[in-house]
Amino acid sequence: MIHLETDVAIIGAGGAGMAAAIAASEAGSRSILLDRSLIGRGGATVMAQMTVAAAVGEQTEDHWTHHLKDTLAAGRGLCDERLARLLCEEGVAAIRKLQEWKVGWAAEDGHLKQVQAPGHDRPRCVYVDFLNTGPAVSKTLRTQVIRHDLIRRVGDLYALDIVLRDGAAVGVLAVHLHTGEPVLVAAPSVVIATGGLTRLYRRNSASLNMGGDGYALALRAGASLIDMEFVQFFPIGHLAPRLIGMDPIMWDPFRYKLGGRLLNGNREEFTQKYGVADGGRYQITRDQATYAITKEVEAGRGSPAGGAYLSFEHVPEAELRKAFGPIIDKLAKNGIDLTKTAIEVAPIAHYHMGGVRVGTDMETEVANLYCAGEAVGGANGANRLSGNAITEALAFGFVAGRNAAVRAQAAGAVGDIAADAAEGLAMLQAKGRPDAPNSAALIAALQDLMQDYVGPFRTQEKLTHALAALRRMRGELGDTPFGTGAAYDAERLDWYDLRTMLTVAEAVTMAAIARTESRGAHQREDFPGQDAEWEVNQVIRLAGTGELTLERRPVIREPELEAAS
Repeated sequence: MIHLETDVAIIGAGGAGMAAAIAASEAGSRSILLDRSLIGRGGATVMAQMTVAAAVGEQTEDHWTHHLKDTLAAGRGLCDERLARLLCEEGVAAIRKLQEWKVGWAAEDGHLKQVQAPGHDRPRCVYVDFLNTGPAVSKTLRTQVIRHDLIRRVGDLYALDIVLRDGAAVGVLAVHLHTGEPVLVAAPSVVIATGGLTRLYRRNSASLNMGGDGYALALRAGASLIDMEFVQFFPIGHLAPRLIGMDPIMWDPFRYKLGGRLLNGNREEFTQKYGVADGGRYQITRDQATYAITKEVEAGRGSPAGGAYLSFEHVPEAELRKAFGPIIDKLAKNGIDLTKTAIEVAPIAHYHMGGVRVGTDMETEVANLYCAGEAVGGANGANRLSGNAITEALAFGFVAGRNAAVRAQAAGAVGDIAADAAEGLAMLQAKGRPDAPNSAALIAALQDLMQDYVGPFRTQEKLTHALAALRRMRGELGDTPFGTGAAYDAERLDWYDLRTMLTVAEAVTMAAIARTESRGAHQREDFPGQDAEWEVNQVIRLAGTGELTLERRPVIREPELEAAS
């Protein structure tokens, strides 16, 4: 067994995790930044290629309060207003900090360029030119992480459980993928920064390690989840032909700018059938596009890959080259010539508004356990405002890291945590099941189930079918890990993933069944309207029996915001 010791253990090395490590170091605390893949190259931030929202006011007069107003409007009345305020207020400082670190925000005449993204009342979103925003942010954070001697980076560590002592977090139990050895990371503060849950869906825009790990870790530790029913689907996600090294949601800005045409499998324009007037340029909104594409596929008029065509074939080549810039050459390397080829697109799981319940210090209901980034629930309510994802990762990461460091310095070392982790260590010693089902097939079945029955448009019939199927799969999975626990044991890794994914999928589905209305990203075809009685949050916990429980909670408001409105 490998024993490690630090002040702050940070699970997840994407944008939020790296921000937390930097903040902890700046506060004078040591941290171990651990990740199941490469440090700073997994998660969602590195794959994001669009814009980052912050009221820096360089394009036009702005203030974080204006940004907050738009964020609350997008959240459809369900935002935890304390967290939404923190996101918008701290987001300005976070973007300035990245600017100081030479991230390369696009600028002109000495001022940052800002664009007006959907849902914003003015140009507010900064970016790095030619769809390079996420990679540039990740590279900048990685550079800072490397410069801090107090940060230790450990990749290929799979976090299995939060280690508790007297109900408080004292470290992390993990497994080293290279060797299969158990790893104990003793730390008086722990930060979960593992991102969202989009891997639950067959079609998604994030990396393969976004399976809801942090949500399951938090539940098993005794924390609660909020707003789990709200999964954001991006309507114009790339399906075919194969596209390597590019964001699958990259097409939407060009669709708006150039008037890209949405066509069904018969090469017919179809959005007008769903009450949308295009007027030559496609100003169809994301929810309208999602609905129209979904209905065409259900009617048997989808493209070969199961979506719709997006065509720029009518746009002059010179105009395409001007709009796409060097991206045209990247597309050519993927064998895509937009003057001759219509690409296939469909709605894909893109972001999760729900997550772990925290306070404004990012601490969960479990003492010494913090959360950051997309793992946090509540700030976005029923729908995330465009551009807020990286802002959230940075702002909440910096806040979590600072507060975790302060707590660690006050608490001191926790000593040996092996006895506290005894139950988890025993699970690691299990030798597997000879009758184990095909774990990869189970993951694929889970993803198909969520895509087809808990997707962007839901019904009671679909959701109850999904919940029953998920519970059958959980029974089939059992409590004994598959595989042997040897080095690079893919079968056992899949079992760990399934344990997490089934728990989180059940949480999403339970919450979706209970919410009998349509609001934000949760659309019930059998309850098409928004219901004022449902202006409440749903909170999920893991009971001692191993079953999930659900209850309604009032939305947390900011008194001064209420007075101002």
